[in-house]
Amino acid sequence: MTETIEFADFERVDIRVGTIVEAESFPEARKPAFKLKIDFGPEIGMKKSSAQITVHYRPEDLIGRQVLGVVNFPPRQIGPVRSEVLTLGFADEAGAIVLAATERPVPNGKKLM
Repeated sequence: MTETIEFADFERVDIRVGTIVEAESFPEARKPAFKLKIDFGPEIGMKKSSAQITVHYRPEDLIGRQVLGVVNFPPRQIGPVRSEVLTLGFADEAGAIVLAATERPVPNGKKLM
């Protein structure tokens, strides 16, 4: 059963859209992952993320792709990388992550409403 929260709790989570501008393998990570640099527009700027999305994606295919990310979590140190944003996705039947994204392009930095 899902825990009930107040709408105000949801509003505190700052989910924004951004465009991946850099993606590369992250061999130092404990689990297979990529290092991402995501452009969240002029208000938030460029943010780094570590994402365990290696099953369905290749770094070269991620460049230019818009993704959703939580931008107001505190940064996490993941090996030598300081992950500044949580890139969002859903687990498929096998547990591999499929990125959450917009249906159509929207300006970087727009907040999930």
